[in-house]
Amino acid sequence: MTTLTLLAIAVVAVAVGLFLSRVIPAVQAYFMYRGKRLITCPETLTNEAVDVAARKAATWAFVGESTLRLDQCSRWPERQDCGQECLRQIEADPENCLVWNIVSNWYEGKKCVYCHTRFGPLQHLDRAPALLGPDHKTLEWDHVQPEQLPELFSTHKPVCWSCHVTQTFRREYPELVVYRNR
Repeated sequence: MTTLTLLAIAVVAVAVGLFLSRVIPAVQAYFMYRGKRLITCPETLTNEAVDVAARKAATWAFVGESTLRLDQCSRWPERQDCGQECLRQIEADPENCLVWNIVSNWYEGKKCVYCHTRFGPLQHLDRAPALLGPDHKTLEWDHVQPEQLPELFSTHKPVCWSCHVTQTFRREYPELVVYRNR
């Protein structure tokens, strides 16, 4: 190989290295900040659901800056011009404000109130578990507004998906259910 070829390979290697040094943090930023999050609004001190602009965070990370902005908030459009101080909570602990992690942590280790099956960590491709309310009706957790989850977790009990389907069928089609003595 000639000196010119070695020099060209070195330049390409350096360019690829510099490009990857920008791409990797951008990809990490995107995956870290995507998903619905639950925060405490600094203005009202209530639970609110927000989405971080993950694509913009990735773009800013590619450029070398760490800038976060909200993409959606449960208080918008009325309060869309707020200062977005809640982003400090997300920057401080991005994993523990993610709705999926909050729900998974709540279910983990608990037992279904009907079949007593113990919940393990929730999986994204599994069917969503449910909640049993004081009215004895079940509802899937992902059919609830995220900002209502902390309140529901204090008043509802965990139900596995199979028991949720069974109880829903019993409630909606009582004429089709046959009860037998053991």
